[in-house]
Amino acid sequence: MMPLAAILVLAAGTFAFRIAGPAARHRIELPERVEQLLSDAAVVLLVATSALMAGQQLAGLARPAGVLVAGVLAVRRAPFPVVVIAAAATTAVLRLLGIA
Repeated sequence: MMPLAAILVLAAGTFAFRIAGPAARHRIELPERVEQLLSDAAVVLLVATSALMAGQQLAGLARPAGVLVAGVLAVRRAPFPVVVIAAAATTAVLRLLGIA
């Protein structure tokens, strides 16, 4: 019963935030830098969640290491195929070595 209540509370909170954003958009003026930071934070949160979790369990060390390699290469403005291949190779080698 508790997980269902938690899901409903989180769903209601998410819905409220999604409604409040467009409703308050014209009332609140944020500096452009803050808007960019909030946008980037949402992407980072999504990537971190998907990198660290596999279903309802932690993903181990190989996947976050691959994401870290991809992040470093992306910041250094490496071409996208290089970023993807390096991240996949890092994850694959670590898993091959037995580091889940």
